[in-house]
Amino acid sequence: MKAEKVRNLTDAELKHQERDLADQLFKLKFQLNMGQTESLKKIRGLRKDIARIKTIVREQELAAQKSENR
Repeated sequence: MKAEKVRNLTDAELKHQERDLADQLFKLKFQLNMGQTESLKKIRGLRKDIARIKTIVREQELAAQKSENR
């Protein structure tokens, strides 16, 4: 998922997307531990997508705080 695409989402969509990605990551980690899959690339990609979403949410929070302080 590209950062520009994430920046265009609303707060509710971002939270929903983060929850979905976290669920997918949990399922993949579970499968990995059970020996059913070896999709390390997908796990790495999901972790990066979650981090990207969290970073953009934090940027938006800081921008909102900055505009309130003016």
